[in-house]
Amino acid sequence: MHLPSLSTTAITLLFAANAATTLVEAKVKPLSWDAAYNKAEALVSQMSLEQKVAITTGSGWMKGACVGNTYGTTNPDFPSLCLQDAPLGIRFASNVTSGVSGINAAASFDRKAIRERAEYMGKEFKGKGVHVQLGPAMNFMRDPRGGRGWEAGGEDPFLMGVLAEETVKGIQEQGVIATAKHFLLNEQETNRHKSSSDVDSRTLHEIYLWPFARSVEADVGSIMCAYNLANATYACENDYLMNTVLKGELGFKGFVHSDWGATHSTAKSVNNGLDMTMPGDIDMNNANTGTYFGKNLTDAVEAGEVPEERATDMAMRIVASWYKMKQDKGHPETTLDSFHMEKAPYVNVQSNHKKLVREMGAASNVLLKNVKNTLPIDPKKVKKIAVIGSDSITDPKLFNCADHGCTGYTLAQGWGSGTTYYPYIVDPLAGLTNAFGKKVAVESTADDWDLKKAAEVAKDSDYAFVFSNADSGEEYITVDGNVGDRNNITLWHNGDNLIKAVADANKNTIVVIHAVGPVLMPWINHPNIKAVLWPGLPGQESGNSLADVVTGKVNPSGRLPYTIAKREEDYNAGISQELVIPYEERLLMGYKWFDHAKIEPLFPFGYGLSYTKFDYSKLSVKAKASYDKKDKKTIKDATVKASISIKNAGHVEGAEIVQAYLSFPKSAGSPPQQLRGFEKVFLKKGKKETVKFELTKTELSIWDEGTETWVIPSGKFTINIGASSRDIRKSSSFTL
Repeated sequence: MHLPSLSTTAITLLFAANAATTLVEAKVKPLSWDAAYNKAEALVSQMSLEQKVAITTGSGWMKGACVGNTYGTTNPDFPSLCLQDAPLGIRFASNVTSGVSGINAAASFDRKAIRERAEYMGKEFKGKGVHVQLGPAMNFMRDPRGGRGWEAGGEDPFLMGVLAEETVKGIQEQGVIATAKHFLLNEQETNRHKSSSDVDSRTLHEIYLWPFARSVEADVGSIMCAYNLANATYACENDYLMNTVLKGELGFKGFVHSDWGATHSTAKSVNNGLDMTMPGDIDMNNANTGTYFGKNLTDAVEAGEVPEERATDMAMRIVASWYKMKQDKGHPETTLDSFHMEKAPYVNVQSNHKKLVREMGAASNVLLKNVKNTLPIDPKKVKKIAVIGSDSITDPKLFNCADHGCTGYTLAQGWGSGTTYYPYIVDPLAGLTNAFGKKVAVESTADDWDLKKAAEVAKDSDYAFVFSNADSGEEYITVDGNVGDRNNITLWHNGDNLIKAVADANKNTIVVIHAVGPVLMPWINHPNIKAVLWPGLPGQESGNSLADVVTGKVNPSGRLPYTIAKREEDYNAGISQELVIPYEERLLMGYKWFDHAKIEPLFPFGYGLSYTKFDYSKLSVKAKASYDKKDKKTIKDATVKASISIKNAGHVEGAEIVQAYLSFPKSAGSPPQQLRGFEKVFLKKGKKETVKFELTKTELSIWDEGTETWVIPSGKFTINIGASSRDIRKSSSFTL
């Protein structure tokens, strides 16, 4: 999306009253698609062609209350729909919550927390009268430098699928239409408007389509098609992707709308599956260029280039999604004014959502290193701490920075249309200062370049906390020479040198990294670096979430949703400058490549330490299959049930993320192992619990390119249960 001009006054209003306003919070049970379509048919059957086309057409960039607005109709009446960013909260609005990013939600490996995050977002979007939330994002971290990877869930399709499913359900149960985006193969920002992501059918289905399939199963109301081309055809006029796969194979019942400015034609787009054009203009930067829909679409229907049945189908999909979420039952009036924020009425939708943000920030913090139980720290046993680095502080610029496209202070979100303005931010310096209390002296410096001063501040402290970060975002903003995608995966702001200088000066150095994705860590084995914390992008409660983990109020249970390599060249995909991007790695993305190539990562996918330890025992696996009546060798269906006993064998209570990886028969040609289940289990010290997994045809199948169907391969499978992709505790085989 593009960047509007916001006045300083408008952004300053983001400091407006933060007192909680009680929302009318009534959970919505969405209608079935059949019931929604019945109601839609009754309404759409009364519409003229022009009216049906109107509700598929955006009114133009910066020409309405929201980032996207459709035309409404009268007689019969259907409202103008408000479509609004972002996947983590409401963009261009005050008195809203600015929570953890999608990558942090994934790092929690916690279905319940992911759902609660989605529910509070849905409540806020509904409270502001938004009809469609433009999220969740579910594009992959194919390369860690990809600019918008932080908006989604990392490198694994199963984890991304859980994030997608739980987020869609949580948003839509508040009566707001969720949008699964960006469909499809939009994994880099470089040349995103003109490059073609080329992929084979099996890779498409087993990796990139997976979370969208889970979204459709969760009854997602809308899907946003992407800017890029896929196999040489624009995603938003791609007949195979939208008609054959999405609406055919997956049975998607909702509507497909374009990314902002991603429509390139009238008849071709419509006939190939596009249902709504956003924001409406042919050229967003020129209001006089008209629209591909509107009169052009009406003319195309009348000229026989587009069947009127197709125009009816487009309208039906939009109206049915509106009815499905019961937006005809008193949906609030839209109170946003995205491009003149100072004119928007005061509506505070924050409620107590900051509590959930704080909890999620702590739950998604990954403890990477903890020598001799350096963490947690008891403030009563500390006299002085040092807090060092620009990433530890906030600054007025943080609140006057459009779409967070600036740098030089604590990082809690990336940049671009996937952001929200902060109502406030608790920076790490404030969070740690408050948590350690008045009896603990705190010395600090935010100068990343004065290494002598950093060492001076650090040397006499009981503990030295040193902060650094690495940022990325959307390509319409360039930050420190990075045009969306990162130029490399090193730390920003002299981070490596700063960390080494502090570690040289203090024997109890604790490194804290806020980053959009993996970074190189040449200092990781420094003997004075006793702990490394990875809070990711924790949102407005950043400092409090961090302090909760540091002081032991929360036992960390976050896990890496991506692989952190020892060397940048260990990754097998890069940001391509070419206009044709072949996904040559096929199924071997992320940890699957590292496993296949036998490359030792610095920190593997699924990794994260705890303040306690967990024992695994008594793995039991039972498999059952049914076979085709005509061909006894063809597996028609199968179910695999696994159970394992987990015991907290440490000294404090905590949560373990139990992960199940599946190895397919050799004949399947699959990666060495793939995540196929995870459960978060909370245990008091000394207690044990049995964790159960059930794998069905979805988890046991591969995509057969010959028949273009999902098949369960015959042969020996192995299920690996462990604490990360490289920490397998128990394994068992079964044969289908």
